[in-house]
Amino acid sequence: MRIGELSERAGVSTRTLRHYEELGLLPARRRANGYREYDEADLRLLAEIRDLVELGFALEETRPFLDCLRAGHPTGTSCADARAVQRRKLAEVDDLIARLRTVRAELADQLDTPVPRCDLTC
Repeated sequence: MRIGELSERAGVSTRTLRHYEELGLLPARRRANGYREYDEADLRLLAEIRDLVELGFALEETRPFLDCLRAGHPTGTSCADARAVQRRKLAEVDDLIARLRTVRAELADQLDTPVPRCDLTC
């Protein structure tokens, strides 16, 4: 399929597809006439990228998952390198949750602290 069809089926712009190609995330196969050519496997790679980005992964972090799919594994999480990236991302999420809990506790404490009455416009 050509870039326009892939764009439509994947729900991304052709500009996005070209960007992924520049980053080496999407293969750049060309026909004799110079047109880009894609197949169903590329559609699967795009779905993997989309799913991972929605989970908060940076584009570069998707590479091990895509490599795993390209190697013929049933999922992008079937390979050790991808699992390592997942573990790092999980640790980042855990850290973020801990920081957000601290911020929340501080805000709750501030709201629970009585405020002296202000006779002037505060």
